[in-house]
Amino acid sequence: MKLESQNQDLTLFGLPAEQGRWLLIPLGMLVLLCLGTVYSWSIFRKPLEALLNIGATESLLPYTVALVFYATLMPITGFYVDRIGTQKIAAFGGLIVGVGYILSSFASNISMLTLTYGAIAGTGVGITYGIPMVVSARWFPDRKGLAVGLTIIGFGLSPLVTAPLAKGLIDAFGIRQTLLILGIVFTIAISLISLTLKVPPPEWKPQGKNFAKITQISIPSNRPNMLQTRSFYGLWICYMIGALVGLSAIGISSPVAQEIIQLDPIVAASTVSLFALFNGLSRPLFGWLTDRFPAKYVATGTYVLIIIASILMLNASSGEVATYIIAFCLFWFCLGGWLAIAPTATLNLFKPENYAKNYGIVFTAYGVGALLGTLVAGRIRDLFGTYTYAFYPTAFLAVIGIIVAMTTLKREHI
Repeated sequence: MKLESQNQDLTLFGLPAEQGRWLLIPLGMLVLLCLGTVYSWSIFRKPLEALLNIGATESLLPYTVALVFYATLMPITGFYVDRIGTQKIAAFGGLIVGVGYILSSFASNISMLTLTYGAIAGTGVGITYGIPMVVSARWFPDRKGLAVGLTIIGFGLSPLVTAPLAKGLIDAFGIRQTLLILGIVFTIAISLISLTLKVPPPEWKPQGKNFAKITQISIPSNRPNMLQTRSFYGLWICYMIGALVGLSAIGISSPVAQEIIQLDPIVAASTVSLFALFNGLSRPLFGWLTDRFPAKYVATGTYVLIIIASILMLNASSGEVATYIIAFCLFWFCLGGWLAIAPTATLNLFKPENYAKNYGIVFTAYGVGALLGTLVAGRIRDLFGTYTYAFYPTAFLAVIGIIVAMTTLKREHI
């Protein structure tokens, strides 16, 4: 009775906790919207190439380094969340992101820009990225997949918002002032939102029969440590495959449109907005699905879609615009799906109280997939003279993913 009374007395934003917790989702989305500006780097490249007198390969360096630091710092941060607290980590990470952008506005050469944007801003993104998901997962044990999926929409849809915003600022004020403005705005916005990103007391849980039923059936207390299970290694491999295929597709979307489909460069670039929409909207959908169905079936569904997309592109030729759009919508859709499947499956398969640490470790699969994905497609293009051959390994990896998912992704008890 005392616990129930405490649950009822707990408030968020002046509302009962069960109602107020829903406001944490849009706030988390806003944080990730700021962080996801890293995916709008293509908007900055041309102005920076002109300003710093550098080539296309050099202008990609800050972005590549940012992804490496982001993928490296996110797992490390997971080990300190419970010790330091979500609010402090989010505020610190947001400050680092802002400082990275501000210092980038003063960069006079590509080496300095790689340090300020790639290393510093990328570190801030990695530190902050997991916090909104941890907060959503803790406040929504009854709807964790949906809550986490909705929260990370912000990162996926960020290019739709921040790319045109950055383009408008660059046209109006120039590249240096734009980086300075974004740095100041991100610092203030994330710092203010971080004050709200607190987790519930350990004993708090939502009221209602539905959650009681979920607790009895779906959240057993006798799960082994994650690293002792075959499910972890299966999930890691599946996530790595999903990230590798998705990120390699993202990297070649526009070149494939121009070289294979013979689309005009401006039209090819415009299709990316459509793909980004699919990438964002798939996150709550796959989070919801992973809450309701075994992870192995949801994972297999993404791989079937990847195989379909690969077959479409293997048979695509000049002028087949619809084929290209359908295929790449599926590639981007599945990548967004994996960014919801992996955190939700981590919650469902392993001890939820260790979520921050566990997902940090699982997230290393994304880092490996990102590194391989950005290298493989380009290397195949150099070897064979066309991107068409890149779709053979994507189909093959999807078949491997189906086998791994169906044989390993299940709860293990001791």
